[in-house]
Amino acid sequence: MITKYIQVVTTTDSKENAGLIARALLDLHLAACVQIAGPIFSSYWWQGKREESQEWQCLIKTSQDLYQQVEREIKTVHRYLTPEIIALPIIRGSSEYLAWLAAELSAPNGAGA
Repeated sequence: MITKYIQVVTTTDSKENAGLIARALLDLHLAACVQIAGPIFSSYWWQGKREESQEWQCLIKTSQDLYQQVEREIKTVHRYLTPEIIALPIIRGSSEYLAWLAAELSAPNGAGA
C-alpha cells in the first residue's frame, strides 16, 4: 500500500543545524511540521570505525510527492557528508490531523500535496 503522507527522519550534530533544517523545510512549505528531539546518543559504523556521538533528530511530516524536494533541501543545509535521510509511511492518522497536514503542504509557496 502506498500512502500519501510520510515522516522523514534525519539526524544532525547540533541543535542549531537541526533548527536550520526545520526552518528551511517549513519556509518552503515542504513540511507541515518538524519536531526536533535531542540530544540523542548514536552508535554507528563510519568509514570502517565504530563511532559514538551526540545528535539531534528531526521528524519531518510531509507527503510522498514532496520527498525528492525534501531530500534535496536537507542535503543543502545538512553538515554531514552522508546524512541519514529515511522516509517512513504514515499508514493511519486522525482525519483532522491529516486534513491539517494536507492544507499546510498546499499553502502558498509550496508545491502542494
